[in-house]
Amino acid sequence: MFTGLVEELGRVRTLAKGAKSARLTVAASVVTADLKLGDSIAVNGTCLTVVEFGKTWFTADIMPETVKRTVLRDLKPDDMVNLERTLKVGDRLGGHIVSGHIDGVGVIITRQTEDNAIIVKIKADPSIMRYIIPKGSIAIDGISLTVVECGVDWFSVSLIPHTAKLTTLGYKKIGEAVNLETDIIGKYVEKLVGGIIPATGRQYETSGITAEYLARHGFM
Repeated sequence: MFTGLVEELGRVRTLAKGAKSARLTVAASVVTADLKLGDSIAVNGTCLTVVEFGKTWFTADIMPETVKRTVLRDLKPDDMVNLERTLKVGDRLGGHIVSGHIDGVGVIITRQTEDNAIIVKIKADPSIMRYIIPKGSIAIDGISLTVVECGVDWFSVSLIPHTAKLTTLGYKKIGEAVNLETDIIGKYVEKLVGGIIPATGRQYETSGITAEYLARHGFM
Protein backbone atom coordinates (compact mmCIF):
# COMPACT_ATOMS: atom_id res chain seq x y z
CA MET A 1 0.00 0.00 0.00
CA PHE A 2 1.22 3.50 -0.88
CA THR A 3 0.15 7.11 -0.28
CA GLY A 4 1.02 8.78 -3.58
CA LEU A 5 3.74 10.95 -2.01
CA VAL A 6 6.79 10.54 -4.26
CA GLU A 7 10.04 10.07 -2.32
CA GLU A 8 12.50 10.59 -5.14
CA LEU A 9 13.02 10.69 -8.88
CA GLY A 10 14.87 7.59 -10.04
CA ARG A 11 16.60 7.17 -13.38
CA VAL A 12 16.07 4.20 -15.68
CA ARG A 13 19.26 2.24 -16.27
CA THR A 14 17.87 -0.51 -18.48
CA LEU A 15 14.57 -1.97 -19.66
CA ALA A 16 15.18 -5.48 -20.99
CA LYS A 17 12.11 -6.58 -22.94
CA GLY A 18 11.05 -10.21 -23.33
CA ALA A 19 8.33 -11.57 -25.60
CA LYS A 20 5.57 -10.15 -23.37
CA SER A 21 7.34 -9.19 -20.15
CA ALA A 22 10.24 -6.95 -19.17
CA ARG A 23 12.93 -6.44 -16.52
CA LEU A 24 13.54 -2.90 -15.26
CA THR A 25 16.62 -1.57 -13.49
CA VAL A 26 16.43 1.86 -11.85
CA ALA A 27 19.14 4.00 -10.29
CA ALA A 28 18.03 5.44 -6.93
CA SER A 29 19.42 6.44 -3.55
CA VAL A 30 16.54 7.17 -1.14
CA VAL A 31 14.29 4.13 -1.65
CA THR A 32 17.28 1.76 -1.60
CA ALA A 33 18.40 2.87 1.89
CA ASP A 34 16.58 0.07 3.75
CA LEU A 35 15.66 -2.15 0.80
CA LYS A 36 15.22 -5.91 1.12
CA LEU A 37 14.74 -8.60 -1.50
CA GLY A 38 11.02 -8.97 -2.26
CA ASP A 39 10.10 -5.45 -1.14
CA SER A 40 7.56 -3.49 -3.15
CA ILE A 41 8.34 -0.14 -4.77
CA ALA A 42 5.90 2.00 -6.74
CA VAL A 43 7.51 2.99 -10.04
CA ASN A 44 5.40 5.68 -11.72
CA GLY A 45 2.58 4.40 -9.54
CA THR A 46 3.01 0.74 -10.50
CA CYS A 47 3.69 -1.66 -7.64
CA LEU A 48 6.77 -3.74 -8.54
CA THR A 49 8.67 -6.38 -6.56
CA VAL A 50 12.41 -5.98 -6.06
CA VAL A 51 14.31 -9.05 -7.35
CA GLU A 52 17.86 -7.64 -7.20
CA PHE A 53 19.36 -4.50 -5.66
CA GLY A 54 22.47 -2.62 -4.65
CA LYS A 55 23.15 0.60 -2.72
CA THR A 56 22.21 2.80 -5.66
CA TRP A 57 19.95 0.63 -7.84
CA PHE A 58 17.23 -2.01 -7.90
CA THR A 59 15.76 -4.39 -10.46
CA ALA A 60 12.15 -5.53 -10.81
CA ASP A 61 10.34 -7.87 -13.19
CA ILE A 62 7.34 -6.53 -15.12
CA MET A 63 4.78 -9.22 -15.92
CA PRO A 64 2.77 -9.26 -19.20
CA GLU A 65 -0.39 -7.84 -17.57
CA THR A 66 1.57 -4.84 -16.26
CA VAL A 67 3.27 -4.33 -19.63
CA LYS A 68 -0.17 -4.17 -21.29
CA ARG A 69 -1.80 -1.84 -18.77
CA THR A 70 0.92 0.70 -17.99
CA VAL A 71 3.32 3.08 -19.69
CA LEU A 72 6.32 1.31 -18.15
CA ARG A 73 6.68 -0.48 -21.50
CA ASP A 74 7.68 2.84 -23.10
CA LEU A 75 10.52 3.66 -20.68
CA LYS A 76 14.00 4.28 -22.06
CA PRO A 77 17.45 4.53 -20.42
CA ASP A 78 17.87 7.86 -18.56
CA ASP A 79 14.10 8.44 -18.28
CA MET A 80 13.07 9.75 -14.86
CA VAL A 81 10.53 7.79 -12.81
CA ASN A 82 8.61 8.53 -9.61
CA LEU A 83 9.55 6.22 -6.73
CA GLU A 84 7.80 5.49 -3.44
CA ARG A 85 8.30 2.81 -0.82
CA THR A 86 5.35 1.08 0.83
CA LEU A 87 3.49 2.75 3.69
CA LYS A 88 4.62 1.84 7.20
CA VAL A 89 1.94 1.20 9.81
CA GLY A 90 1.76 4.30 11.98
CA ASP A 91 3.00 6.70 9.28
CA ARG A 92 0.98 9.79 8.42
CA LEU A 93 -1.23 9.26 5.37
CA GLY A 94 -0.32 12.50 3.62
CA GLY A 95 -1.81 11.59 0.24
CA HIS A 96 -4.57 8.99 -0.19
CA ILE A 97 -4.78 5.19 -0.25
CA VAL A 98 -2.93 4.01 -3.37
CA SER A 99 -2.63 0.30 -4.20
CA GLY A 100 -0.12 0.53 -7.03
CA HIS A 101 -2.49 -1.36 -9.34
CA ILE A 102 -2.94 0.73 -12.48
CA ASP A 103 -6.44 1.06 -13.97
CA GLY A 104 -5.31 2.39 -17.33
CA VAL A 105 -3.40 5.02 -19.24
CA GLY A 106 -4.24 8.69 -19.84
CA VAL A 107 -2.71 11.26 -22.18
CA ILE A 108 -1.79 14.86 -21.34
CA ILE A 109 -3.78 17.16 -23.63
CA THR A 110 -3.07 20.63 -22.17
CA ARG A 111 -0.74 22.36 -19.70
CA GLN A 112 -1.45 25.90 -18.50
CA THR A 113 0.24 28.09 -15.91
CA GLU A 114 -2.03 29.84 -13.42
CA ASP A 115 -0.04 32.05 -11.05
CA ASN A 116 2.09 29.58 -9.04
CA ALA A 117 0.27 26.47 -10.29
CA ILE A 118 0.35 24.33 -13.42
CA ILE A 119 -3.04 23.04 -14.55
CA VAL A 120 -2.69 19.72 -16.36
CA LYS A 121 -5.60 18.31 -18.36
CA ILE A 122 -5.62 14.58 -19.09
CA LYS A 123 -7.72 12.56 -21.51
CA ALA A 124 -8.90 9.20 -20.18
CA ASP A 125 -11.25 6.43 -21.25
CA PRO A 126 -14.85 6.69 -19.96
CA SER A 127 -14.34 3.36 -18.13
CA ILE A 128 -11.80 5.20 -15.95
CA MET A 129 -13.69 8.50 -15.83
CA ARG A 130 -16.65 6.79 -14.10
CA TYR A 131 -14.56 6.76 -10.90
CA ILE A 132 -13.25 10.33 -11.13
CA ILE A 133 -15.11 13.21 -9.47
CA PRO A 134 -14.29 16.90 -8.86
CA LYS A 135 -12.28 17.30 -5.63
CA GLY A 136 -11.76 13.54 -5.50
CA SER A 137 -8.38 11.79 -5.40
CA ILE A 138 -6.44 10.40 -8.37
CA ALA A 139 -2.96 8.88 -8.63
CA ILE A 140 -1.14 10.00 -11.79
CA ASP A 141 2.16 8.16 -12.31
CA GLY A 142 1.89 7.40 -8.60
CA ILE A 143 1.40 11.03 -7.53
CA SER A 144 -1.54 11.66 -5.21
CA LEU A 145 -3.46 14.63 -6.64
CA THR A 146 -6.86 16.28 -6.26
CA VAL A 147 -9.15 16.48 -9.29
CA VAL A 148 -10.04 20.08 -10.21
CA GLU A 149 -12.60 19.50 -12.98
CA CYS A 150 -13.73 16.59 -15.12
CA GLY A 151 -15.80 15.87 -18.23
CA VAL A 152 -16.90 12.74 -20.07
CA ASP A 153 -13.39 11.80 -21.21
CA TRP A 154 -11.05 14.23 -19.43
CA PHE A 155 -10.09 15.62 -16.04
CA SER A 156 -7.68 18.25 -14.75
CA VAL A 157 -5.36 18.56 -11.76
CA SER A 158 -3.33 21.42 -10.33
CA LEU A 159 0.38 21.11 -9.49
CA ILE A 160 2.02 23.26 -6.85
CA PRO A 161 5.68 24.21 -7.55
CA HIS A 162 6.96 21.54 -5.12
CA THR A 163 5.12 18.75 -6.97
CA ALA A 164 6.13 20.08 -10.38
CA LYS A 165 9.79 20.17 -9.37
CA LEU A 166 10.05 16.79 -7.62
CA THR A 167 7.91 14.54 -9.86
CA THR A 168 7.81 13.52 -13.51
CA LEU A 169 4.49 15.30 -14.06
CA GLY A 170 6.28 18.63 -13.83
CA TYR A 171 8.37 17.69 -16.86
CA LYS A 172 5.99 15.68 -19.03
CA LYS A 173 4.72 17.34 -22.20
CA ILE A 174 1.45 17.43 -24.13
CA GLY A 175 0.89 14.10 -25.86
CA GLU A 176 2.78 12.03 -23.29
CA ALA A 177 1.05 9.12 -21.55
CA VAL A 178 0.64 8.63 -17.80
CA ASN A 179 -0.43 5.79 -15.52
CA LEU A 180 -3.78 6.29 -13.78
CA GLU A 181 -5.11 4.70 -10.61
CA THR A 182 -8.54 5.80 -9.46
CA ASP A 183 -9.74 5.92 -5.86
CA ILE A 184 -10.03 2.30 -4.67
CA ILE A 185 -12.93 3.18 -2.36
CA GLY A 186 -15.11 4.23 -5.30
CA LYS A 187 -14.60 0.87 -7.01
CA TYR A 188 -15.63 -1.08 -3.93
CA VAL A 189 -18.68 1.13 -3.41
CA GLU A 190 -19.77 0.52 -7.01
CA LYS A 191 -19.55 -3.23 -6.55
CA LEU A 192 -21.50 -3.10 -3.28
CA VAL A 193 -24.37 -1.13 -4.78
CA GLY A 194 -24.56 -3.30 -7.90
CA GLY A 195 -22.96 -1.07 -10.53
CA ILE A 196 -21.78 -2.08 -14.00
CA ILE A 197 -18.59 -4.16 -14.25
CA PRO A 198 -16.09 -2.11 -16.33
CA ALA A 199 -15.38 -3.35 -19.88
CA THR A 200 -18.08 -6.06 -19.67
CA GLY A 201 -21.41 -4.26 -19.55
CA ARG A 202 -22.59 -6.81 -16.97
CA GLN A 203 -23.90 -5.77 -13.57
CA TYR A 204 -22.38 -6.68 -10.24
CA GLU A 205 -24.59 -8.76 -7.98
CA THR A 206 -26.11 -6.23 -5.60
CA SER A 207 -25.35 -6.33 -1.88
CA GLY A 208 -28.69 -4.75 -1.03
CA ILE A 209 -27.05 -1.46 0.01
CA THR A 210 -29.05 1.38 -1.56
CA ALA A 211 -29.49 5.10 -0.94
CA GLU A 212 -32.71 4.26 0.91
CA TYR A 213 -30.87 1.71 3.09
CA LEU A 214 -28.12 4.22 3.95
CA ALA A 215 -30.67 6.94 4.80
CA ARG A 216 -32.68 4.56 6.96
CA HIS A 217 -29.60 3.71 9.01
CA GLY A 218 -28.44 7.29 9.45
CA PHE A 219 -25.62 7.45 6.88
CA MET A 220 -27.31 10.11 4.75
